[in-house]
Amino acid sequence: MLEFAGFLPILLLIGMAAIQLGLIGYGINQAGSAARAAARAASQGDDGTAAGQAAVSGWLDPNVSAPEGADLTTATVTVQVPAVIPLLPSVTVERHATMPTDD
Repeated sequence: MLEFAGFLPILLLIGMAAIQLGLIGYGINQAGSAARAAARAASQGDDGTAAGQAAVSGWLDPNVSAPEGADLTTATVTVQVPAVIPLLPSVTVERHATMPTDD
């Protein structure tokens, strides 16, 4: 029982680190999907910012930039993944996507 009580904090830390890595992977996936959606919408003349924000879970609070270019439209999405482990900072994830602009 004493050995388990001494090892329990290490097990909790490992479990929280696994959850943190999963959240970071989820944030990367969401940012990539939002960048593709924003670039696609902006390249067709629609509101790329709204399309990018709609493609991400609301709790990630994405920052979407999708200006339409002359030949290519590049969208950038930045999300903040909150930290699960105390005393560690949140992780910033940024993804880009480029689509040809429709004429």
